[in-house]
Amino acid sequence: MSEAIQKKLSDSAAMRWIALLIVSVTMMFAYFFTDVMSPLEPLLTISKADGGLGWSSDEYGFFSGSYGFFNVFLLLLFFGGIILDKFGIRFTGILSTALMFVGAGIKWWALDNTFEGELFGYQMQVIYACLGFATYGVGCEIAGITVSKVIVKWFTGHELALAMGVQVGLARLGTAAALSFALPFAKSMGSVAASVGLGAALLCAGMLAFFVYNVLDKKEDKASQAVATEPEPGFKFSDLKMLFTNKGFWYITILCLMFYAGVFPFLKFATKLMVMKYGVEENLAGSIPSMLPYGTIVLTPVFGLIYDKIGRGATLMIIGSILLTVVHVVFALPITSVGVAITMMLILGVAFGLVPSAMWPSVPKIIPMQLLGTAYALIFYIQNIGLSLVPILIGKVNQANTDANGMIDYTHTMTIFAICGAIAIVIAFLLLLEDKKKGYGLEKSNIK
Repeated sequence: MSEAIQKKLSDSAAMRWIALLIVSVTMMFAYFFTDVMSPLEPLLTISKADGGLGWSSDEYGFFSGSYGFFNVFLLLLFFGGIILDKFGIRFTGILSTALMFVGAGIKWWALDNTFEGELFGYQMQVIYACLGFATYGVGCEIAGITVSKVIVKWFTGHELALAMGVQVGLARLGTAAALSFALPFAKSMGSVAASVGLGAALLCAGMLAFFVYNVLDKKEDKASQAVATEPEPGFKFSDLKMLFTNKGFWYITILCLMFYAGVFPFLKFATKLMVMKYGVEENLAGSIPSMLPYGTIVLTPVFGLIYDKIGRGATLMIIGSILLTVVHVVFALPITSVGVAITMMLILGVAFGLVPSAMWPSVPKIIPMQLLGTAYALIFYIQNIGLSLVPILIGKVNQANTDANGMIDYTHTMTIFAICGAIAIVIAFLLLLEDKKKGYGLEKSNIK
């Protein structure tokens, strides 16, 4: 057998980074679409007579939470993890990217048309948009766990945390682009649906990119089989007990829930916060929240490199959780300085770089490869509970704290986010203690 076949593609630094770049582009486009509506809240919630869609704050919160409805209530994300472990990366990747594109198309159609009637007290346009966003959410979350397993597959023993940091950083670039450009683009085109249509077109490109990755993945599997000394253990349903009884796994899952509940739902309401509380001009308001993902584009790979070379993964998660809490406490205070708002957003960017760069590469230290897809799926599933319910709660809290002039008092809103951060601190400390007890190696470097 030739020397070329004897060596895995992932042993080549160039090939593993090419594979990473391809799947990262898919997720970058996905994150653009996920947050493309966040800066559009000012257009959604003004009256139809004034050029908006006439949604209420409650309806916007319900729509924002709909992302995880199918994942949470139908357990589709959990089953997606089992599909990933059972049928592999290539099949699951194409399935998930196709679901994203279909869901995006439904959402674009809903926003580009008008409908009569209501359901559950919400306009039918909101209901149809939620249907599309929920379908998209299934595909996006399954794509996320698939890409996580791709990175573990290609980078274990190499620059694992750095690779995950680069993927997260590029994903944040998609978020930043959405927060910065979605509102000006929608205004220039005279339609909220225009920005959503742009996102759907990018998702189509992301699906095509995953077809390209599948070619590399097939070659990697062939090379891996050629050099393997013994077959890798496959997925068995009986192995799920190992997952469900692992205390360290549950700590990292709850940490993920609390930390992301304090970040992503906040971003969906942050543009209007900048307008209402800090008096930022509407067209510029989205640029302040966009500082957060822009910062993580650089910081997440940097912190990942630190974890790879030095370790201290649990410690990084503790520091990030503390910063998250401090930021939301300050936002809850009666301070209306734009400079303070910008400073807090930059600090939140540091926190948002610290925790993901350490959290995601820590999962393979706790869970074996054959269960990794299911493990990531369960983490993402629990995370989706927060991503679904917290925006609904925030929408109702904002509605209740809106005065006769339409101004919102954000004190209670930011207190809820601060509580999420405080719980994350406690869980991160418990994870550190569990690591010392079980020897997962969360405080050790990743590069062998």
